Amino acid sequence: MTTWIVFYCLAAYLLGSVSSAILLCKLLGLPDPRTQGSLNPGATNVVRIAGKRVGVFVLVFDILKGAVPAYLAYLSQLSEFAIGLVAICACLGHMYPVFFQFKGGKAVATALGAMLPMGWALAAGLLSTWVLVFAISKLSSLAAIVTVSLAPVFTYFYKPQFTFSVTMLSVLIIVKHRSNISRLINRKEREVGQNLSNKHRAKSRQED
Repeated sequence: MTTWIVFYCLAAYLLGSVSSAILLCKLLGLPDPRTQGSLNPGATNVVRIAGKRVGVFVLVFDILKGAVPAYLAYLSQLSEFAIGLVAICACLGHMYPVFFQFKGGKAVATALGAMLPMGWALAAGLLSTWVLVFAISKLSSLAAIVTVSLAPVFTYFYKPQFTFSVTMLSVLIIVKHRSNISRLINRKEREVGQNLSNKHRAKSRQED
């Protein structure tokens, strides 16, 4: 069983390391998303660079690369703790991709995908929270931070056996959003779709 856990964790990390944002922008002859806009290879930044259609593709792929390994681990009847490890490894791959100099995104969509096998009610609750906060604030980073912060609470009530793993995942994602938290405190965070000046692009940090 230990061998299978290691296999799934490694496979999840490698799949998570495949950045559709970088690959698709390269295929379309567009700039590397790590050098434009918010400097983050995520769906929100790709929307800025390439438009909504490409951004939606990136979003779906990022969700799937969290959902697929976690669901396969579930079908293989691994323990709840092992499934949680697989989910974390998928997100670590997105954050620190071995194929792209370990410079990745913030894994919000990948984390959501990884939680799908934990229960549709849990995923629906998290997605509804993100949509509500975003609809009010128009800030994807704030929506992500609030949703991720509440994820362990939702998990405790819906799927308590996954609470520890989800808490660890939430901590990782919040740490990756530390620059966004600083900008939110200083009221300098930008809404989705808001143009960035060249000067701000040079100084902007990741915000997806």
